[in-house]
Amino acid sequence: MAETLKRPPFDPELEATLTLLADQLPPSITPEMIPLLRGPAPWAANIDDLLAEAGIERRDVTIPGHDGDEIEVSVLQRVGRTGVGPGIYHTHGGGMILGDRFTGVDQVLGWITDLDAVVVTVEYRLAPEFPDPYPVRDSYAGLLWTAEHVEELGIDPDRLIVAGGSAGGGLAAGIALLARDEGGPALAGQVLIYPMLDDRDQTVSSAQIDGVGVWDRCSNVTGWSALLGERRGTDDVSVYAAPARATDLSGLPPAFIDCGSAEVFRDEDVAYATALWHAGVQAELHVWPGGFHGFDMMAPHSVLAKAMRGARDSWVARTFGV
Repeated sequence: MAETLKRPPFDPELEATLTLLADQLPPSITPEMIPLLRGPAPWAANIDDLLAEAGIERRDVTIPGHDGDEIEVSVLQRVGRTGVGPGIYHTHGGGMILGDRFTGVDQVLGWITDLDAVVVTVEYRLAPEFPDPYPVRDSYAGLLWTAEHVEELGIDPDRLIVAGGSAGGGLAAGIALLARDEGGPALAGQVLIYPMLDDRDQTVSSAQIDGVGVWDRCSNVTGWSALLGERRGTDDVSVYAAPARATDLSGLPPAFIDCGSAEVFRDEDVAYATALWHAGVQAELHVWPGGFHGFDMMAPHSVLAKAMRGARDSWVARTFGV
């Protein structure tokens, strides 16, 4: 499937945002660009101001990651929070190659302020320096730490969910599989925000989004190749690294999955929701018409982004019984 196929059009409001971002945001990321894109993120210097403005306090904790190596998590909660409430374990996006534990964290801040949730967000190690299984195993180690410390964290163990966007959505799906298979915590849900699930580069949506939008086919191959090296696209890839490969999705927690109709991940996300239903697992799926990858973060003012966030927030509130 080498040629670029005709794709669904971008939503007009979102297309205007893409035009504005064109100089800052190349649609295609190649391996040599990874170091250049790893500079300090625009929000990095302002994260404490952002949290303070929202009435949220942060505590950083060093914990054991994959193979016992030290990694860091941040615990986020409302200032002065007491008692017990829901918990969210967050895995950030960035294509397995970029970002930090605060990437995309604004997607979960409302769950802290409005639903009294505690968020634990993990600094998993990035590919290609730390290829598979480091990202998913670091992430799972952080989930186990969270589950072991629910009392101290003020988290109701019956209301603990995993959530992540893009690569973080793939990692959230991967650690939900690990928790099922390795006797980990019983999760109340998994929020998979336009998740990165399939390394094989064989879907129609992958061929459609090539040289356009955000995180196109080239970027996706770059990310998966950094994570898996020569194993990408072969039979030697774990279902925890690429959850789209899982053939048994039974016994998983309820899932919320969303994506845009004009993004690389559309078809694998729809297929994953379908596979969950086939396995008897409850899943809610939203495919937002004309949405590019990550449009809720890059065009939060848009009508479509507000609808996307509203549907997601509603699912989380229902899952927590709030």
